[in-house]
Amino acid sequence: MYSAEINRKQPALLMLLLDHSFSMSESSGQGQGTKAQVLALAVNNLLGNAVLLCSRGGEKIYNYFDVGVVGYGATIGPILHGASDEQPVLPVKDLADNPRRVDAVTRRVPDGAGGVVPVQQQMPIWVDPVADGATPMVSALQRAEPTIAAWCAAHPSSFPPIVINVTDGVSTDGDPREAAARIRGLSTDDGAALVFNLHLSALSGQAVTFPDSAEAFNDPNAHILFEASSVLPPALLEAAAALGYSVRAGSRGLLYNADVTMVIDFLDIGTRAVTPTGLKDLISTTDAAGYGSDDDAPDDDGRRDEGDQPKL
Repeated sequence: MYSAEINRKQPALLMLLLDHSFSMSESSGQGQGTKAQVLALAVNNLLGNAVLLCSRGGEKIYNYFDVGVVGYGATIGPILHGASDEQPVLPVKDLADNPRRVDAVTRRVPDGAGGVVPVQQQMPIWVDPVADGATPMVSALQRAEPTIAAWCAAHPSSFPPIVINVTDGVSTDGDPREAAARIRGLSTDDGAALVFNLHLSALSGQAVTFPDSAEAFNDPNAHILFEASSVLPPALLEAAAALGYSVRAGSRGLLYNADVTMVIDFLDIGTRAVTPTGLKDLISTTDAAGYGSDDDAPDDDGRRDEGDQPKL
């Protein structure tokens, strides 16, 4: 279980549920802007990495992933440019072709002599920071459920869907455990859908990471999110441990009162579940669909050029 290879006939599904409530306008506490701004930056980086990975270092994008992003606050619905209620999930090629815009950003990079220099880079923007309204988490999960069910039916041999919910508050439209359980009840032949929860806090030093028991929590909301979270499959346990998190058999995909600097870690760990070797190491050299073009085929000696491999 949780070992299906990803290829063009067996893509993976990543579904992000992003809290857009008014409290996301609060400072992140790390001098990096608001919670909404930090979350948007992390998600844009994640999506950009997914696009680069599926390009194999070249121009052509291979549809190894389907991606959906649902925002929930004053409104609830898909927020990717080009997505709609009728098509809430996009193949990664469509994602690559339809950023909301491309911004020029300044980044500090090594200069090769021990220092750093500012460099202007182009950054695709798929998600903007939003902070407006309440926290209708149950409705967001309910909105995602039929999409995930339909995807599982259409991709029975694929790795199970990965759903990552990021919030900084308590659900304002009821208890989300039943809705999360219904999603976890959906499955492909490779296992049940995975639901992970990241609860943001502007405070440091109080995070509970990947717990294996609800006994660590005094907060009723933490108990709810714990019970709404899936147990981590082995590949994700390994990924979390590699980044220095304390995990054990039975650990769940939950970070509670997490520092916003953990957002990127959590998103990266969550997506590493899609393959035993991790998202960043995904290499598909023998798609079940066959080679998509002459550029995909091995060289005459049977080997692939470095450029044929996906990379970040």
